[in-house]
Parts: sequence; structure tokens; C-alpha cells
Amino acid sequence: MVPNMPVHVVQRGNNRQACFFQAKDYAVYLKKLKECAEKFNVRIHCFVLMTNHVHLLLQASDYEGISHVMQSLGRYYVRYFNTTYNRTGTLWEGRFKSSLVNSDEYLLQVYQYIELNPVRAKMVNHPKDYTWSSYHANGGNKNIAMIEPHPLYLSLGVDSASRKLAYKRLLDNSLSNETVNKIRISINKSRVLGNDKFVKQISDQLERFVGYLEHGGDRRSEEFKEWLQRI
Repeated sequence: MVPNMPVHVVQRGNNRQACFFQAKDYAVYLKKLKECAEKFNVRIHCFVLMTNHVHLLLQASDYEGISHVMQSLGRYYVRYFNTTYNRTGTLWEGRFKSSLVNSDEYLLQVYQYIELNPVRAKMVNHPKDYTWSSYHANGGNKNIAMIEPHPLYLSLGVDSASRKLAYKRLLDNSLSNETVNKIRISINKSRVLGNDKFVKQISDQLERFVGYLEHGGDRRSEEFKEWLQRI
């Protein structure tokens, strides 16, 4: 991962199976996420824990921080889950997926995408009605210690109250289908979410190709596979 840039991370249950059955499961996952983020110096901007997958918006201070967090968290939670439910075997659908986010263009839209997930899934009518989400810190009245606001979120207002109000208004405006699809493609295909200039900037930093080849080219090239392994 490129240091000091936000990354949208998704971790899914194997074969879309449930990863959380009771409140304790969600709480255990979040507690360990906080511990791992602190250990590896990774900032958590927002999250939502769905029944069978997790969305996170993270930012690390080095190349390996997010990978370390997700590996440590994933292994710990599998042990907890298997012990609790008397099962064996894998829980996660392979390696987590991730997408670097261009802050200026898409950061707040990714905030929206993540925290509106339960609404799109028709589980609730408003994000405030879903328990396992950072919305309660970003747009509500709850303090979630692990959440560290991104500077762009902080720019929404001069104080906490004005920021929360502006953010709630932002979420009242649904994301366009085009934006939702762009974010989905970026995460499913490990694509950088940003314009061509941003992709080139990241590519230059990593000294390798980081875009998703939509037309032509060898999508399984050694260069591309090497990048996927690195993130």
C-alpha cells in the first residue's frame, strides 16, 4: 500500500457465508481491529460490518501496515469464530480486497458508500438505524475511539457539530449509480479509484502498473500479479 493514502478494504465471508451471528461477534471483531490498527499505526476513518462482509476505510504510515492489520485481525477472528461455533476450516473468501482512493475526488463518496451499505441492502432505512457502523461517530452523537477523521472530513465544518450536520446532509443525497459502480469495480478488481493523473502518480510511486486493464492486455501479467500480492 502507498503510505498516507486512504484505502478502501473489503473482507468477505467464504462463499458469502455469514461471519457474524450475534452482537458479541461484531464487538470482538471491532475490538481486535482497534488493537491491530494501533499496533501497526493504521488510521481508521470509517467502517461497516455487514452480516457476511466488512468494509473499512484505512490509512497507513508505511507500505505494509494495512496488510499486517488485516492478516492479524483475520487470523484472530477465525480462531474466535471456529472456537465459538465449534467449526473448523476457513472463514474468509481468500485475501482481502483493496483499492487506493483519490481523496480529492472520491474520499467522501467512499465514506458514503461504506456507511450507506446497510441502506442499499434494505436492512435499514437510514444509517443511524444500523448498529455496526462508524456513521454513529461521523454523523451521529456517539464517540467511537478508533475513528480518526480524515482531513477532508474535518474540512466539512469548523467544529464537530457543524461537521456532523454537513455530513448528514451529504448522506441524504444518494450516490449516483455510476459512482456506486465505479467504487464496486475499483474494489472488486483492485483498481485505483481516481483519474488517470492519480493512477500515474501512484504507479510512479510503486514503480509498477496499478490500474485495472479494462480492455486488452494481459490481466494476469507477472507485473500485475506482483502488485496484487504487494497490496
